[in-house]
Amino acid sequence: MKVVVLAGPESSGKSWLAAELQAHFGGLMVGEYVRYFIDHHQRDTTLADIPAIARGQLAWEDAARAQRPELLILDTHLLTNKLWSQTLFGDYPTWLDSELLARHYDLHLLLSPDDVEWTADGQRCQPQLADRQTFFQQSLAWMQQHLQAVVVIKGNWEERRVAAFKSVEELL
Repeated sequence: MKVVVLAGPESSGKSWLAAELQAHFGGLMVGEYVRYFIDHHQRDTTLADIPAIARGQLAWEDAARAQRPELLILDTHLLTNKLWSQTLFGDYPTWLDSELLARHYDLHLLLSPDDVEWTADGQRCQPQLADRQTFFQQSLAWMQQHLQAVVVIKGNWEERRVAAFKSVEELL
């Protein structure tokens, strides 16, 4: 089983690209639990919600891993929970670090916020490009610090699709 994670700031195309990858390569795709959480609770999240959101994401990921697909595509993982918690609340549950590092990911596709428009969807909260660039840099720094396999994906939508397809094709 090969595990590919789409990472990066909001509105950079993670969900769209995850669906494109699944449509092209097959496999199993895991969505972003926090979207389900917000839709279900109909309120803004708090620091106290982060453990439940992270555990929900892990449960979805673990259920998918148990199916042993040839390709597992994750629309996000705990790094996003950690960084959003730090961004929104100035803190995060430190157990996220060990849980994140305990799991193997074959490839991170880190999507740049540059060259694509931010789109409001009722859950996004970083319309300023500089904020999304900071989130991108924090993601990249974590991946480099922890020696994670990462490919930066940038450009317009078609360039992103082509680069991601090439990276996954090489992985497989």
